[in-house]
Amino acid sequence: MIEEYRKALKLGEKSIKRARDAGQPGVLPALDDILTGDEGMNPVFVGVMEIPLSLVAGTKTRSRQGAFAPDFMPAMEPNSEFAEKWTALLTSQMEEGIRDPIQVYEYMRRFYVLEGNKRVSVSKYVGSTTILAEVRRILPKQTEEPENRQYFEFLKFFEAAPIYEIAFSKEGSYRKLAEMAGQDLDHVWTAEAVKDLKYAFAMFSQVFYAKGGWKLRLTSGDAFLIYLSIFGEKSLLEESTKEIAGHVLQIWNEIRLAEQGDEIDLMEAPEEERETPILGLLRRNTVYTPEHPLRAAFIYDSTPELSRWCYSHELGRSELMRRFGGAVDTLRFDSCRTDEQIRKAVEAAAADEDIMVFTTSSNQMQETLRSAIRYPQIRFFNCSVNLSHKAVQAYYPRMYGVKFLLGAMAGSLSGNHRIGYRAAYPIYGALADINAFAIGAALTDPKAEIYLSWASMPEQKWIESLADNDIRIVSGPDNIRPESASREFGLYERREDGTIMNLAAPFWNWGEYYDLILRPVVEGHSLRSNSGSQDRAINYWWGMSAGVVDIILSEKLSYYSRKMVNALKNSMILGRMNPFDGELHSRDGVVKEAGTPRLSSEEIIRMNWLNDNIIGRIPEPEELPENVRAMMEVSGIS
Repeated sequence: MIEEYRKALKLGEKSIKRARDAGQPGVLPALDDILTGDEGMNPVFVGVMEIPLSLVAGTKTRSRQGAFAPDFMPAMEPNSEFAEKWTALLTSQMEEGIRDPIQVYEYMRRFYVLEGNKRVSVSKYVGSTTILAEVRRILPKQTEEPENRQYFEFLKFFEAAPIYEIAFSKEGSYRKLAEMAGQDLDHVWTAEAVKDLKYAFAMFSQVFYAKGGWKLRLTSGDAFLIYLSIFGEKSLLEESTKEIAGHVLQIWNEIRLAEQGDEIDLMEAPEEERETPILGLLRRNTVYTPEHPLRAAFIYDSTPELSRWCYSHELGRSELMRRFGGAVDTLRFDSCRTDEQIRKAVEAAAADEDIMVFTTSSNQMQETLRSAIRYPQIRFFNCSVNLSHKAVQAYYPRMYGVKFLLGAMAGSLSGNHRIGYRAAYPIYGALADINAFAIGAALTDPKAEIYLSWASMPEQKWIESLADNDIRIVSGPDNIRPESASREFGLYERREDGTIMNLAAPFWNWGEYYDLILRPVVEGHSLRSNSGSQDRAINYWWGMSAGVVDIILSEKLSYYSRKMVNALKNSMILGRMNPFDGELHSRDGVVKEAGTPRLSSEEIIRMNWLNDNIIGRIPEPEELPENVRAMMEVSGIS
């Protein structure tokens, strides 16, 4: 067995050299060197359990550091007493196995050995993946550091499902994992549920690392979450290793994108799309005609008769068919709310060879992604923004410019400085719209106050609130409700006699938006594709300059109001004015100092603060209906 020790010693020497070449000490980390202050004074007994050897990071005390290399391989000479004991332990391990548990301290999801360093060394040498251990936990002080927050989220997960192996790089991932497993973090899981998850993760990890996952800069847990979101836990429990490997290959682009930090390439003008054309998935150089039309499927989560949102898209679909005169043929699928309904709609659409699929709500995104994986020959689009996927391209209007104009008009017309704003959902871009409106109002009336209400929050007395606060100028829903004769949409004035006077309204020109997406393909060109070698997802985020959104002004407005709005609009289109230039103040303080650069598009989309002249708040997810929470899971602001 002394020869085995010499082999282990060589491995240890290589580990020491690698560490020193990297400017690190060539010894085991000691927990005593990591702990600060009074940490470690009151360790918590966790129990006796199998722990992953991959998470055994060092020794508890400094006294054992020099006997081992950083990877726990031996570092003492072959003629030492240490070598003799190590060799005897190896013999015992080979003949009987290691039965007695080692003693470890767990700190920040890593284990440090108090008793049993040689047993860890021998176990790692022979290729064991786990070891029996008596675990005590040292809790760090809670801070707002991302790593610390993630650890305390892990502790909540561990209370429900005692699994150490699964680690993530983003906060919130354990909660998502629990939901995908049909569980939560507030109740202890059954032994069977824990066993299934451990087995599923082991199956995935085996394939993931065999495919080269160890080379990527993300955790296997991150990749595991992507797999579960598309194929589900059942796939890993029931399918063969070969089938799982095929699935991993299908989603490799999604995994690579996650490795890059979910980078998004925002296309903010149609010209950007055509400057660097990359071969799309539809046939190259095909010119579509009425005899051989391009087919586009539109999948709605409601119906145009019941939903303002679906109605606006339906107007765009009708306009699209009119513009192309038969060269584009469209399919429409209504009331596709559940995954099964979306799946059936996609299956029906996929019967056509030349097809592009548009799902028009962000809460349809997950099944859209699954369908895109199943049908790689089809181009899929989802109406949302700030979503990072390679297989699905996101598209959404950049509306905050129009909202800024509406706010400026509202401020100029409100005699008592009070303006109402009815928002829909707290999703990406919504806060930018609200804040742009508030900033526009303050531009024409520095005393303007914006009273914010959310249509998605139940049990709100919106109309009563307007009356109680003597609010006469209101920004309501952007579109009319098809089955309703109400004029309470866009920017309007509530008169004393109870009548409504419409002043202006946003115009969502979906016909133009879909035209800009489809026309290059219809004419034989190709769109940029998410399937190439790019490491970014593509999101279309076009605005007034592209003609996909605009403002409609009432003929009853004075020409002064029209002149003001048109002047501001032209300045914005030319890039000379932006609501997020200059000094910005939230209700909590200064967001941006005067003279600093304009907020980036990414900062505008992810905005999660309210301007200082807004009276109201951002709702918590638990306050919202289930269907809205599902939407926020995909595109909700943090």
